[in-house]
Amino acid sequence: MLATLVIGLREGLEATLIVGIIAAFLRRNRVPLAPMWFGVGTAVLLSVAVGFGLQLVEQALPQAEQEGMETVIGIVAVVFVTGMIVWMRSHARNLSTEIEASATAALGRGTAWALAGMAFLAVLKEGFETSVFLLATFQASRDTGSAALGAVLGVAAAVVIGYGIYTGGVRLNLAKFFTGTGVFLVFVAAGLVLTAIRHAHEAGWIVIGQQRTVDLSWLAPNGSVQGALVTGVLGVPPDPRVIELLGWALYLVPVLALSLWPRSWRPTPARVPLVRTVVAGGLALAAVVLAIGVPATVATPRLPDTVRLDGDQTSLTADVHGTSGVLRTSGNGAQSETALPASAHRRVTRAGVTADRWRITGAGTGADQPSSLTLDDLVGLFGRIPVGISPSTNPGPFTASWSTTRTTTVWTVAGGVLDATSSERDVLTLRGGGLPSARTTTLDRDVWGVPDAVAQRAAATAAAAATRGAELQLWAAWLPLALGSAAVVQLLLALRDRRRTTTPAPDPDTTLPSGPPAADPTRSPAYAAR
Repeated sequence: MLATLVIGLREGLEATLIVGIIAAFLRRNRVPLAPMWFGVGTAVLLSVAVGFGLQLVEQALPQAEQEGMETVIGIVAVVFVTGMIVWMRSHARNLSTEIEASATAALGRGTAWALAGMAFLAVLKEGFETSVFLLATFQASRDTGSAALGAVLGVAAAVVIGYGIYTGGVRLNLAKFFTGTGVFLVFVAAGLVLTAIRHAHEAGWIVIGQQRTVDLSWLAPNGSVQGALVTGVLGVPPDPRVIELLGWALYLVPVLALSLWPRSWRPTPARVPLVRTVVAGGLALAAVVLAIGVPATVATPRLPDTVRLDGDQTSLTADVHGTSGVLRTSGNGAQSETALPASAHRRVTRAGVTADRWRITGAGTGADQPSSLTLDDLVGLFGRIPVGISPSTNPGPFTASWSTTRTTTVWTVAGGVLDATSSERDVLTLRGGGLPSARTTTLDRDVWGVPDAVAQRAAATAAAAATRGAELQLWAAWLPLALGSAAVVQLLLALRDRRRTTTPAPDPDTTLPSGPPAADPTRSPAYAAR
């Protein structure tokens, strides 16, 4: 509730301040306010429609797509709130002057509807940002009802404060207000970054850096004030993962420093390119150190090529080369060899591990099976008399014909055996013995397989190796890539700022006048009112 209240208060106050400045300007110039209020009302309705529309679209999506959309909404909300904080920090002192200058230009175009469009765009921008930011906060909140109440109270308080400032009954240090609320919203936005990363993992977009870090259940127990503050307001879950805390810190530290950096310490425009270049160099150096210092791979225990079996065979050896190989089994004085062709190869997930799978199906004739069966034989095979056979009318014995299909499946990870099974399906056709027509039934049995305990240990070993490899990729590849990208952006901004500082100012004696002449009647407020 506190987070949405502050969001509604700050965003609402920004919108009411802009509307109040435009309204005061129009009153001073004796221009009717009706077009402005029309623009404001239209913008508010569109903002509310955007919020409800996004929510309806999200609810209509399947679970994985919902998580993906929540990730996108969270990222957009973080971009909006960051831009809002940075823009307001640099424009809060001169907000009234800048808006009045824009209003003067709009009024000079000769119609009050230009000012209505200005108010519409200003309120629509704030309203759209508020809708997306609040929607992302609702998704991260455990109590949507209290979050919605906080937003309503925040907007209502903003309208009251804005009206008080407009009428002169309320005096507020806007610079300090926006700085204080900006710092709070930085923490809220950092929590949204963390929540967006978790939604991205649940959508299947991010699979690295999922190792648990700290247990914060003692700091944020369910139903407590601390839990409401840490989890509900700041968006930090009781079990943050590595990549979530990394994203949280990489957002929080620079944006918070930008919000609290003293104005007296800010570099002059001439030194901004140098500062950006130094920052770019530091980011690039950190990226290089991580890329070189963190090993891209780590030695991991390899699964064995040979494993023991339960069933007709006692051991299995897999000789795998790429997408093909040979499977050898032995036991009970017999050995067999099965080719693993590339056509039977697939990449699948087995016990939570990505593995290579071969599935070979071969047909047999059932030569070792009896050609004649009695009722007692059928009970011994199936545990009961098969459906469709009556002891009184079909006493047997029956002529039996067999068709046997064997399916052998093996899963490997990096050439080592993860699991393997072999099963047979016998299709039994019975004739004679009092049967009016042939009866067909099936009999399934396991021939051999890797013991469950052995397969579970192999899966745990492979999963641990994959986790270590993914963690190394986070620190050796993805984080250096992010830091390098940030360095390139800072370097490009430095080049842009350098061009701005070195570009000579235009000569006022050679600058052509723009807009209508001073004596043009369309520049007067009386013409705009008409």
